[in-house]
Amino acid sequence: MLRALAVDDERPSLEEVLYLLNADPRIGSAEGAGDATEALRRINRALACGPDGPDALDVVFLDIQMPGLDGLDLARLLTGFARPPLVVFVTAHEDFAVQAFDLKAVDYVLKPVRRERLAEAVRRAAERSAAGHRVAGPHAAGPHAAGLHAAGLHAAGPHATGPHGAAPRIPVHEPDPDHLPVELGGVTRFVAVDDITHVEAQGDYARLHTARGSHLVRIPLSTLEERWRSRGFVRIHRRHLVALRHIGELRLAAGTVSVLVGGEELQVSRRHARQLRDLLMRRP
Repeated sequence: MLRALAVDDERPSLEEVLYLLNADPRIGSAEGAGDATEALRRINRALACGPDGPDALDVVFLDIQMPGLDGLDLARLLTGFARPPLVVFVTAHEDFAVQAFDLKAVDYVLKPVRRERLAEAVRRAAERSAAGHRVAGPHAAGPHAAGLHAAGLHAAGPHATGPHGAAPRIPVHEPDPDHLPVELGGVTRFVAVDDITHVEAQGDYARLHTARGSHLVRIPLSTLEERWRSRGFVRIHRRHLVALRHIGELRLAAGTVSVLVGGEELQVSRRHARQLRDLLMRRP
């Protein structure tokens, strides 16, 4: 069972996370800290006693925006330890996801925290801990833990357990090929695939761009490339997937190729330039 520490300077948020953690059968103990400095003292005590000691910690559920030392600062400090606890970020802001996963976070949960979403984060932490990834520190494992499909196709309840205590995946509905569910502030919205102008890779996440704004989803760009190839999406760069129907201009200048998509100019890599030109020539 996991030994957890929740860190948040807002008392109601901290109490809510602790309540949900204590209700999860995979959590053996859950403590709270009101700021990163207090959390660091607690983590130092855990590291001093060793992984099997009475004060050991397996995972820290960490808010990002806090006065003084913030959550990202604390996570960076933890990367310097040989045997740090796993980190799950719990925040009201989606803007720090790329930095969080650069720090090898297990998960990134948006506030207001939903029970099933936090349960999914616990499942990922339990799997990572059981696999022994914690021993080598956060640099030994990337943010590739199997988990809740970012498109919202599976969910795990807080009391559902499978082999070795991991929550099973439970399909909740069939995928809609024309829409992609996105989570914003705890609310699920559905973005029409036809409205997406381009997609930008951000680690294990992808940012969907539309005329009305952008949305971050936990789906690798390669997965969306494969899924939407038949819908007219094409890779133009290791970081970008574009919808052919939304390309307004193809620009050639000084040996470089770029496209104008949704008012934004995107570079086309040399290896993708010829394929893109051929596809645009054949476009109705």
